[in-house]
Amino acid sequence: MNRTILTLLFWIIAYTSFSQNKVCINDEEKELYNLIMDYRMEKGLESIPLSASLTFVAQTHSEDLFKNFNLTDSENCNAHSWSDNGEWTSCCYTADHKQAGCMWSKPRELAGYNSEGFEIAYYFSSGAKASQSLKGWKASEAHNELLTNQGIWGDMKWEAIGIGIHENYATVWFGVLKDEKGEPQGCK
Repeated sequence: MNRTILTLLFWIIAYTSFSQNKVCINDEEKELYNLIMDYRMEKGLESIPLSASLTFVAQTHSEDLFKNFNLTDSENCNAHSWSDNGEWTSCCYTADHKQAGCMWSKPRELAGYNSEGFEIAYYFSSGAKASQSLKGWKASEAHNELLTNQGIWGDMKWEAIGIGIHENYATVWFGVLKDEKGEPQGCK
């Protein structure tokens, strides 16, 4: 088979897999969402609708980071990178941001979200928790700017947000389009 057909088959399988599986959000992820919205409200900013598509990407990336990210090699590829151990295109995100597009495209690639996504990631050795993740991002100028639409993010209007926490990693994805797939369900 030629590369075009294989690529098309991959997208059909990935989209079908996502659309058939309901995305759910656990209590810790919901807590992180609520804390972020409270923080934005304190800053006079609007709430952002929770997105099933971006939550799927966030959860997938948090799990990929836990299983495959090498902290000792993070000088080369940082935590916005994606391994080659999944049904996605691998990506080495470098500190100079030259590979940013490979990360920004993940919502479209994995969930059929019709725009780029922008991520913040947090690691804590004894397990990522909602309150400590937000505290870490607030203390980082670059991450805080994304949370509060400042700096280079000042002209962006977030219309969707996804939350993922897996073991030591928390990731949050922001998007500029409303998610046609709606909100994730609560996990039972």
